[in-house]
Amino acid sequence: MKNTINGIVFGALCLSLVSCDYFKQSDDRKVVVRVNDSYLYEDDIRSLINENTTSEDSAIIVSNYITRWATQQLLIDRAELNLSETQQEEFNDLVANYRNELYTNAYTDALISRDLDTSLNKEEINGYYEENKDNFILNEDLVKIRYINLPKNANNLEDIEKLFRRFNKEDQQNLLDMSLQFRNFSMNDSVWVKTKTVYDKIAPLSVEDRARLLKKDNFMELQDSLNVYLVYVNDVLERNEQAPLEYASPAIREILLNKRKQALIKELEKDITKDAIKNNEFEIYN
Repeated sequence: MKNTINGIVFGALCLSLVSCDYFKQSDDRKVVVRVNDSYLYEDDIRSLINENTTSEDSAIIVSNYITRWATQQLLIDRAELNLSETQQEEFNDLVANYRNELYTNAYTDALISRDLDTSLNKEEINGYYEENKDNFILNEDLVKIRYINLPKNANNLEDIEKLFRRFNKEDQQNLLDMSLQFRNFSMNDSVWVKTKTVYDKIAPLSVEDRARLLKKDNFMELQDSLNVYLVYVNDVLERNEQAPLEYASPAIREILLNKRKQALIKELEKDITKDAIKNNEFEIYN
């Protein structure tokens, strides 16, 4: 087997070194390599090479591909010799089923993407949420938070902290005007975020600081060797509490759209079966 592979690789190198123009020849279904009853054709490897590929690179690319292909074919041949007929039948059934699923899914997805109405109004989302509240329980902590990360040597730190803590509309605008001096910041404290995101963004905080982070209306000033972090926790929801509607809405949207999709699939299957019976394409023999 080793000698066979070496011969194949040597042939590939010779084949590639005649330059990329070789692949532009118009030979129809020209065989490049044979492994037992399996054949690799020039067309199969044509796409590996483009006009910008050097002869040396062509040789490496093609020989590597041929080696992988040949090795796989040899393994398949050995497997067919050594696996029982029962195992081979099971594998063939799996391959056939997978092929059928690929075809049918591609076809139904194409039809559904054309007909699926993806518009959902607030009433639909709210209604589903109210009817299924028990399904929307938090499995992690959420916070509404704002923060600023700025250099430790900032000379206007006290002014920034004052604006950050008071945080009226004028303060918010003033902070945005100063934002070029911030290393990172988020002023939107009306959106629920996972505490994991907070730990990732604010280096001095970790899961050990959970109790400290999960305090509503809480200001913190944190430091590391280079930075100062101003943090304000506006609101808190702990794991096992009810997930708020605004947080659950994206998941609800996906659920409702999937329900519509499944309904369309059932309708499509019903219609295609009716048409087949009508056109004498589908019969059941008793």
